[in-house]
Amino acid sequence: MRADMFTPFSLNIGGTLHEFSRPQVMGILNITPDSFYAQSRTFDLKAVSNQVHLLLAHGADMIDIGAYSSRPGADDVTPEEELRRLGMGLKVIRDIDSDIIVSVDTFRADVAREAIGLGANIINDISGGNLDDKMFDTVASLKAPYILMHMRGTPQTMSSLTQYDDITADVIRDLSEKVNRLSLLGVNDVIVDPGFGFGKTIEQNFEMMRNLEAFKVFGRPLLVGISRKSMIYRTLDICAEQALNGTTTLNTLALLSGTSILRVHDVEEARQSIKLLELTYN
Repeated sequence: MRADMFTPFSLNIGGTLHEFSRPQVMGILNITPDSFYAQSRTFDLKAVSNQVHLLLAHGADMIDIGAYSSRPGADDVTPEEELRRLGMGLKVIRDIDSDIIVSVDTFRADVAREAIGLGANIINDISGGNLDDKMFDTVASLKAPYILMHMRGTPQTMSSLTQYDDITADVIRDLSEKVNRLSLLGVNDVIVDPGFGFGKTIEQNFEMMRNLEAFKVFGRPLLVGISRKSMIYRTLDICAEQALNGTTTLNTLALLSGTSILRVHDVEEARQSIKLLELTYN
């Protein structure tokens, strides 16, 4: 890919510097009974193991494990249950592959701390620290890379909090304030996620996609997670199960705008997009 498309990045994981010269594919592992995309749900040991094997066989560079569905109207999950699910999933992952980079999708600082102890490497916080005021200090103490996502409110209230003056500028401003706070705490490995679908209308999501290159202002790796989301299937009047083609289209546009990490349900197709772009622009 052209140098102006993708900027190599590095992450300090457990004291080891990992360098990345091409976009990374992060496969989604949902240990939930109610995630919005039904085919991504795994809830017992066998299903989790099968999904991990599939993600790895398709070439996942990273795995993002979550145990609390963030879709609107999802059931609440206690910290104890969230940690039980994550513990099961992390054990399965590490039994299969001890080296794969794993991010834990949680907005709870205590759960994040326990998950890192159980083998996770990165903390992926959909709330950007909003839902647990201990999160930033916890990330700093753990010295773990942190995915900082933009969201307003909670998964239950975010759809009513979509008033912005300028969606791209407002999101960048919100994230910038938090990047600065994290820097003051000594957190240098921050991955920026604009939060497609979280507290934004469909129109606002597409406006952010058009302006995605603006997020390069942070000089940080950019993560995009639009896999099979409602901005695709509602726009096309289909369901999430039919949204792979739309996902691939938007993932390709995201890569052309400098995205470093694609968070996806469909790893193989994302890797194909990266390979074709590399062959086209190298």
